[in-house]
Parts: sequence; structure tokens; C-alpha cells
Amino acid sequence: MKVSAPELEQESFDVVVIGSGAAGLSTAVTAAHHGARSLVLEKAPVVGGTTAWSGGWMWIPCNPLAVRAGIQEDAETVKAYLRASLGDAYNADHIEAFLEAGPRMVSFFEANTALQFVDGNRIPDMHGALPGAGLGGRSVCAAPFDGRALGHSIRLLREPLAETAFFGMAIASGADLSHFMAVSRSLRSAVYATRRFARHLADWAAHGRGLYLVNGNALAARLLKSALDLGVDIRTQHRAYRLLQREGRIEGVATMRPDGTEAIIHARRGVVLASGGFPQDPAFKRQFFAHAPTGVEHWSVAPHTNTGDGLRMAMTVGATLSDDVKQPGAWVPVSLVPRRDGSYHPFPHFIDRAKPGLIAVLRNGRRFTNEADGYHDVLCDLLQNTPTGELAEAWLVCDHRFLRRYGLGHVRPAPVPYRRHLKIGYLKRAHTIGALAKQCGIDSAGLEQTVADYNRHASEGRDPLYRRGDIPFNRAGGDSSVSPNPCVAPVQDAPFYAVRIVPGSMGTFKGIRTDAAARVLDRDSAPIPGLFAAGADMTSIMKGAYPAGGINLGPAMTFGHIVGLQLSRDDHEAGDTR
Repeated sequence: MKVSAPELEQESFDVVVIGSGAAGLSTAVTAAHHGARSLVLEKAPVVGGTTAWSGGWMWIPCNPLAVRAGIQEDAETVKAYLRASLGDAYNADHIEAFLEAGPRMVSFFEANTALQFVDGNRIPDMHGALPGAGLGGRSVCAAPFDGRALGHSIRLLREPLAETAFFGMAIASGADLSHFMAVSRSLRSAVYATRRFARHLADWAAHGRGLYLVNGNALAARLLKSALDLGVDIRTQHRAYRLLQREGRIEGVATMRPDGTEAIIHARRGVVLASGGFPQDPAFKRQFFAHAPTGVEHWSVAPHTNTGDGLRMAMTVGATLSDDVKQPGAWVPVSLVPRRDGSYHPFPHFIDRAKPGLIAVLRNGRRFTNEADGYHDVLCDLLQNTPTGELAEAWLVCDHRFLRRYGLGHVRPAPVPYRRHLKIGYLKRAHTIGALAKQCGIDSAGLEQTVADYNRHASEGRDPLYRRGDIPFNRAGGDSSVSPNPCVAPVQDAPFYAVRIVPGSMGTFKGIRTDAAARVLDRDSAPIPGLFAAGADMTSIMKGAYPAGGINLGPAMTFGHIVGLQLSRDDHEAGDTR
């Protein structure tokens, strides 16, 4: 029987954080380090949120790692790039707060926690033709982490996304990925990959999962270790469902515990919403995603627990959602991988599109985008080129040389077998372009003409239609061993292959309106006392634009840090990051 409100068990903390991704853990760790008694509530059975499944990169211009490498950059240059990328959506207050606090956030975690970083000093911004675009030095990632350091708490950490991992083993970008891509062509790479995989299998046999953690899994693990070291109370399978408000101030949350009982948790200083946005909520998707009129035409790679809880709770106490984002989601093209139970799981196409010898086409057989551009931009182009009322879909087309050298989506490069993907229908194959088109439902004449036109220029490393390979970001994702253009090569070696792609996302940009201090705003744009939002629950400061990789996690970590400092200011100055 449900317990009446006065009889509910009650507890008190200084800070209550809802959600255990980068934003939530950044908040809790910062607040706890400065003396605030902090609690993290996570409704999933594991912590890490979308962060644990991500690439782990954080866009932090002027960060300390870049400075130590001799990369000195004027913040005004970064602002110029963001103004050009965001246009009218540029919010000076939010951008100023982010650029000022981001480097301090990195310094704080480096000096005081288990979170250590590796630099992205060679990673260029996505829109290289815009003024102020960077060639590197604006990105950091969590350093690889030995999961043994978590001890038994490793069971709390979300495992890498199965579809992007190799037998449960995540592979880091850079040298790690390069070795695995070249395993059939380089003895050195084969030895490296064999040793790496052998270690993974040994860890899996002994512990039930890999323990050499990279990418977003390393970021989540290092934040988890930091939180535990500082005594942060972390409770999984605890669903916060209602904010407690008294005389206009948020004083805590009502929660449902794993056993089905309810509890009241008071927050003396504030409640922080960081529950991951709404990428898995059909109702929100129907309302805000024009290409998903029933809510099921969109596939997110975020955890299924990211269903907009934070947004709904905020709206019940007077908060509003932003109405000025260019795009409501952080788009990425995905292909659908069939599972044994008849369901599908989306595979995000981050890596393959920029490699030389692949094109993306619509049902009419025509290209519609620069395939080597950022994942968000490619899907924007797909949505823009899909007539109203039609299902948004396209096909990635390549030849046999490409498939075995680079893989295609969930299909791995040689020597990993690929015939299973043919059997389950994920991968299509034919010995002619026309026959491949018929298998996929693509206009045969259109695809044959497109491939012929593309090949005529690709043999010289050129792409006059979309200028693929012209900007640094394109080239960084290509194959540096291919000359003269690392992103362009003919599609000519039969048999030919194709994989269908549809709209997907890593998360959402549309969220709760906040000020530059991440305080939630009411309908009159006044802060709601005691209530904050960070990560995907907070409206993205990029407002639906995607100027660089890491523009989700960078602000999530930074504004989580900003909030954590504010909620500990009773003991320390808000700007103190020591």
C-alpha cells in the first residue's frame, strides 16, 4: 500500500543531482570537493548515461593541455568561429561563461580528482571554411583507465555500447583505431591488436567485462572513481519523479526506490537536473522531431532511460523549454542492426563516411551531401533533402576494396568475417551497381549515373560536386595513405555493397531554459531558486549547431562544474577552482 506523504522516509543532502552522466558527476564531484554533502540519483541500474557510450571528447578551447603544448589562442578567435557557426542563435552570456570556465574546469579535475586527460591538439573544428575555425588544440579526452581501480564498484559502470565495441572491447580514436584498421596489412598492427584483444579476453574471463577503459567509458569511470573517493552517495535504480517546492524555492525531490517504495530527499542548497534530455521519449519526439511524426521514425544511441524526466519535472514548477534551437537533436546517421530477438539497435556512422571510396545516395540514386562532413551536418542534409511526409533514409555505397579495408557500419574490416551481415539483411551485395540498386530500392539509372560521374573525378582525387576533402576536418577523417585526396577514391571493384542509414541522434539540444549560471528560468525568465540544469537537460549553448566534436560533453562538464561551485559557495568562493 502506498505510504501517505507525511509517513514517507526523509533524508537531507546539500546537493541532489538527478542523472549520472558527465554533467551530473561533474556537478557532484565539484560540490563534494568543496565540502558539500552530495547525492546522485540514477534511475538506470548503472551509472554513466550517454557519456559511457560516447567517444568521450570534450570541446574546451584554450584548455591547459593545449597551452602546455605551446598552442596559445585568443578567446576572441573562438568567439568569431562560434558567431559564424551559430548565427542569430549565438548567446554571448552563455558562450562567455563556457569559454571562461572550461579551462578552469580541466585544471580543477586534473589537480584534484582521478580524471586525467589526453589532448586533441590535432583535431580540427568541423567547419574549416568559417572564420576562426581551429586546426587543433580545442579538444581533450579522458585518458585510458584501468577499471581495476574501481574495485567492486566496477559493477556500477555502464559497459561500452555493444554495437560499436568489438566483443565488448571499445577502441579509442587515434593510434588505437589505426592499428585495428590496419591489422590485415601490417605485422606491427596485427601484433598490437592481438595483444590488446588478448588482454580484453583475459579481463572478460576473470571479471565479466573489459577493464582497459577508453573513450567515454573512461570518462565515466574516472568521474565515478572521483565521486566515490569524495564520498558522494550514488544510488542507482532510484527514479526522481517530482520536485518539492515551498514558497517558490525547490527544496528537494520525491523518488521511487528499487523496491517500489517512495522517499523524500531534501536538498539544502539545490537540485540539479542532469537526466540526459529526451532522446528516447516518443511523446517528446513526436512534438519536436518533424521527421518522426509518430515518434518511432528516429533512432537514438542514447540509453533507453533518457526519457525527459528532468524536463517534465522542471515544467511542473514553472520552467519552460527553449524555442530558438536550430535543430532539436544532436543528429547522427545510423544503420539498424538486427538482433536475435527481432529488435534493432542503431549503429552510429562516425568513422566510415570520410574514408575514400564511399558515397551516400538517396532513393533517386543521387548524392546529397559531403559524406566526410560532420555527422550532424550529414543528417541535416538528409532531412533537408527528404520531401515532407516521406521517410528519411539513404544508402552508403562502396566496393569490395573499401569494405575489407575500412569496414562499413557494423561490418568490420578484414580479417573479420562479414557474411553474417549479408545473411541478416543488414548488408546488401551485388556484382553490378544496377543490381545493387534494385536490391536496395534505389533508382538504378540514377545510381549508375552517379557512380560514373563520381568515379570520373575520383580517379584524380577530386570531388567537384561537394568538394569532399577540401577542409581539414574532412581530411582528418580520411585515410592519410591515400593521395592526393585522403577522402576520395573510385567505387569500382566489384562486388558492391550498401547499408541503409536513417535519422538518429546522440542526444538532444532542445532543453530547459537557463541563465549563464545554469539556473533554471521560469516563464518570466527569472531564476527558480534552488533549481539548476546541466548536460542535455539544459538547452545546448550551441543552439542546435554543431561546430566541433565534443560540443555536448565539453559544456556538460563545464556547466556541471559551474553549478557545483555555486552550490558549495557557502564554504568557498564561487570562482575558486583550487
